[in-house]
Amino acid sequence: MRYAISLAVTLSLLWLGISGVYKPLLLVLGSGAVLFVIWMSRRMEVVGVEHNPILYSWRLPIYWIWLLKEIVKSNIEVARAALQPERVRPSIFFVPMKLGSAVGKVTYANSITLTPGTVTLLLEDQQVEVHALLESSAAGARSGQMQRKIAWLEKHR
Repeated sequence: MRYAISLAVTLSLLWLGISGVYKPLLLVLGSGAVLFVIWMSRRMEVVGVEHNPILYSWRLPIYWIWLLKEIVKSNIEVARAALQPERVRPSIFFVPMKLGSAVGKVTYANSITLTPGTVTLLLEDQQVEVHALLESSAAGARSGQMQRKIAWLEKHR
């Protein structure tokens, strides 16, 4: 039950922070959406220790800031490539993955896809298949920096 409560608090704060509108109708709709997600999460049995958003505590906003910075840098690189098409060198490759939890692996795959110029094609148990638009994007994915950040993010005990 405590995991459902922590999920409710996290989702509610996220809803309030993103919407920025505090009219009664939107608050009721937001509350309904939060309750629906909690109900679905419990029904799917995905609410538990590994999926508890409170466990990431102060590390999660730091990771989001770092990821946002990487997204902006990649956006600039892709925009430059749009203006200089000769820079485009698409490639597909595998990156070994040493993350233990399913949440960490999915976070890693999603973070790769969120970063412009790279897309996760396949998430396997020990590796990720990545498509990169530029050589710099491929080098960034291969460097393992994002994987190390997610491993740091998961150090919650």
